[in-house]
Amino acid sequence: MPKHEFSVDMTCEGCSNAVTRVLNKLGDIQFEIDLPNKKVCIDSEHSVDALMETLKKTGKTVTYVGPK
Repeated sequence: MPKHEFSVDMTCEGCSNAVTRVLNKLGDIQFEIDLPNKKVCIDSEHSVDALMETLKKTGKTVTYVGPK
């Protein structure tokens, strides 16, 4: 599965919980959240656009870093 890295403006545990909540709704997805570095690595067949839109539902600023 392709791995994608995103920068998400997370400042606390609540932010990372919001990211976890929206990503779990996609199903068939694996991800790691690196809160101190504000990075989310996602292992998924979903398109980058779909992942971006999902992450933006948290209300945070999201930037696509690139393939991992």
